[in-house]
Amino acid sequence: MHNEEWFDEVFAAHAVAVHRFLRRRLNTTQGIVGADDLTAEVFAIAWRRRADVPDDAALPWLYATARRVAANHFRRVSKDSVTDHSFDTTDEAVDVGADPAELVSSSDELTSAWRQLSARDRQVLALVAWEGLTEAEVAVVLDMSVGGASAAISRARQRLSEQLEG
Repeated sequence: MHNEEWFDEVFAAHAVAVHRFLRRRLNTTQGIVGADDLTAEVFAIAWRRRADVPDDAALPWLYATARRVAANHFRRVSKDSVTDHSFDTTDEAVDVGADPAELVSSSDELTSAWRQLSARDRQVLALVAWEGLTEAEVAVVLDMSVGGASAAISRARQRLSEQLEG
């Protein structure tokens, strides 16, 4: 049953991941405070709709909710706000335990290739590489079939590979 104890467990297990997911989608001026607010909104929705949260796919459900919350936020803030990832590239050594988004920003070549991808391709690849989701979980987040998610991931990987080779 999705009671207060269940919610506490879901929050403890996934709040950091949801916060990181949202923070990567906010520009630097919105930063941590914006991600804090949006994360709170995601979990408020999760509490209100707790009967809809699947036990075996809570994190993908939360990511799908976070995606909608972020989209609504961007529409409210400005029509000019786009969920394009703007990375500050540096020449610092790469920490293998670092956030994947930080790893992308450490490579000028990868950053350039990333920026050449469509927003949809970046989104699909981020869900797999940054959030660590499976094809089935990506399907939940993007509200599509597993086959559609698999094809989208494959196409996005191919386009990234072509950008890196080009």
